[in-house]
Amino acid sequence: MIQVEKNLNFGGMKLNLAEKNVVIHGAEVILTNREFAILYLLAQSPGRIFSKEQIYDIVWQEPYSGDYNIVMSHIHHIREKIEDNPSKPLYIQTVWGYWLSLQQKFKQCSVK
Repeated sequence: MIQVEKNLNFGGMKLNLAEKNVVIHGAEVILTNREFAILYLLAQSPGRIFSKEQIYDIVWQEPYSGDYNIVMSHIHHIREKIEDNPSKPLYIQTVWGYWLSLQQKFKQCSVK
């Protein structure tokens, strides 16, 4: 049986799977279920690079349909909500030629 971690902490950001909420520097951030699922996916593997196809397959739980914009639209909304400066994101990085990764410097942060 796979054990799913319920709380992930990355510097000033805390994700709680049971409550499906995100708190950044003490303030709760409201995400849609899909936005939370994407962020939680990235947070479970900091530094791992995901393609848009992989994110779609895992989060939507169906084969990728070829609509790249839907994943990037959700990423844009997440960045608007969690980043101090969405044009210079701290948490979610776009890696040229590969796509998305939770910032690698958060690799050593705690998982509970």
